[in-house]
Amino acid sequence: MARMQETLQFARQRGVITLRSLLLLFTGGLLLLVLIAAVSVSFDRFRDYMTDQLRGHSQDGATAIGLSLSNAIDGRDPVAAASLVDAVFDSGRYLSVVYIDNQGEEVAGRETSLRELKVPGWFVSLADLPLPVGEAEVVRGWSRLGKVRVVSHPGRAYEDLWKVTSRTVAGSVLVAGVGLIGLFWTMTRILRPLRAVEIQAQALGRRDFRRRVDITSTRELNQVTRAMNQMADDLGQLFEGQAKLIQHLRKVNNEDSVTGLASRRAFEQRLKVEVESEERAAPGVLFLIQLADFARYNQTYGREEADRLLVSIGDAIGGFSRGHSDSFAGRLTGAGFAVFLPGVSRADGVIWCRQLLDQLDGIYSDFSAPMDVSVHAGIAQAAENRNVRDLMAAADEALRQAQADEASTCHAADADRLEHYNSETWRAIIKQAIRDGWLSLWLQPMVGKGDGDVLFHQVFSRMKTPDGWVKANIFVPMAERFGMTPDIDRWVLTRSLALLREQPDAQLAMTLGVVSVASDRFRTDLLEQLAMAGPERQRLQVGVSEQAIHHHRVQVGLLVRALNRLQVPVIVDRFGVGGVPFSYLRNLRFQALRIDSSFIHDIDSHEDNRFYLESVATIAHSRGVRVYVTGVETESEYSVLGGIGVDGAMGYHLGRPFEAGQ
Repeated sequence: MARMQETLQFARQRGVITLRSLLLLFTGGLLLLVLIAAVSVSFDRFRDYMTDQLRGHSQDGATAIGLSLSNAIDGRDPVAAASLVDAVFDSGRYLSVVYIDNQGEEVAGRETSLRELKVPGWFVSLADLPLPVGEAEVVRGWSRLGKVRVVSHPGRAYEDLWKVTSRTVAGSVLVAGVGLIGLFWTMTRILRPLRAVEIQAQALGRRDFRRRVDITSTRELNQVTRAMNQMADDLGQLFEGQAKLIQHLRKVNNEDSVTGLASRRAFEQRLKVEVESEERAAPGVLFLIQLADFARYNQTYGREEADRLLVSIGDAIGGFSRGHSDSFAGRLTGAGFAVFLPGVSRADGVIWCRQLLDQLDGIYSDFSAPMDVSVHAGIAQAAENRNVRDLMAAADEALRQAQADEASTCHAADADRLEHYNSETWRAIIKQAIRDGWLSLWLQPMVGKGDGDVLFHQVFSRMKTPDGWVKANIFVPMAERFGMTPDIDRWVLTRSLALLREQPDAQLAMTLGVVSVASDRFRTDLLEQLAMAGPERQRLQVGVSEQAIHHHRVQVGLLVRALNRLQVPVIVDRFGVGGVPFSYLRNLRFQALRIDSSFIHDIDSHEDNRFYLESVATIAHSRGVRVYVTGVETESEYSVLGGIGVDGAMGYHLGRPFEAGQ
């Protein structure tokens, strides 16, 4: 009876959908849903974009006609007004142009209807673009003559929207088809070995153990399965132990124990923020540096001598990093190092990499004589569509190509990638922007963690270039290298104080560049301007980066004490990346710390960073210092901060930057 029940159950299971079919249906369905969602989102976003274009075009037309009727042409003359309206309407870019007087009577106007559109009628009904009306006043002297109402013709907008939508749908169908075919082929190949496992499971279910004896492949497959399961268990335990060890090391120290550079974990975490974070992502170059034959050197001279070599190499790389604003370095492996320089082009990166390699080669040769040694480096450029893994892989491949040469050399990847501005071009662009005032003041809110109120707004600049407006984190590192940040900071300070005078309830914060802090002339100008500003200076918080504290402690001490006397609040900016002990909190009076965004990125999955921030908050609050964080880009990151004890948070998730006055 039991045997019959097992047979019936097996027969019923034969009608159940197979694993391959289930995976194909689920994955294929998910792929189709994603593509449909992508097409829908693309359609909605482009439709909104075209609507904004129509609104802007209508308003621009109305403004232009209104100005012409107010100044160039007498708006009281119906004939002249009609001539102007006819000339504008005959361009074919408007659906309606009407000039009405103060009583609402039409003085002049032309209208037409939607017809002969080069798109299907059903698509016009689906898109249903709104027809925004642009209005402008017509005045003569102090007299109001009437107003102009303009409606843009949406024909071109419908045609563009139809082209984009049809191409998007066609591309999505093609991608879906290719994806499903590839998915079917992949699943067939991957799941083919499961047939042998299924046969073995059926035999075991029938209590048939003879297959282990009669079919050797079954026994070998069983051994492989047990071995792989055991290996998976061992690897899981190993990874768990390594994760605990990394967390412990991060809690104790964020630096490499031998060289004093950033540890691999710390370097990669900060690199991820610089490359992938929406708020800070900017062009730059990555160096991967490797000491050749280091294992042989270690065996020949011993571990103690090898550590001395690594310390000297680390000092040289650290000095190089300190000489380039916002750059950072770390030790990745025994003889492997990495340096990231934000805002640097590939061409300049190659030049500086060669200079660094010459210095490192000299140090390595002095230590290893009479051994013949060399140093190799690979260079890769950060780009908008390249994540950290791809950037590291490109630099590693370039390093492998450099290692093919026995002599010390560096090799740059991405020779065919579009080049970023070189240093001389940046120098000319920044100089012209400062001279001609091609700068714009932007604000971003710092939100209180408890009630969600805006505590203050961080101010920073954006600069106009031939390619458009660029964020401060792109051009400020170059301005630091050229010593131009004092001029930029003067401009920001002047605009910030003017904004505070215009808005009595506003609270602002600005951050000074490292070069600005080190400049005696700038510090004098800053203090004089703040002293003349009056009470509004107390509503402006001045930030000093931790790198500036590390490299210019005397100048920072003088500046902080002078700002304290003026009752200007002072913030330690980018806290945690300068390698400075907490002792300066005891020696200098700061009102707040702003944690660097590298500690906030993915904090919901980094327990060691949470422990670090909790410790910082506890120490800072014990000294009456507030703690702010930056770089909050997700809800999960923001929710974790609630239990850490920070006073405020800033990031794209809480409020995007906006131009002052808007």
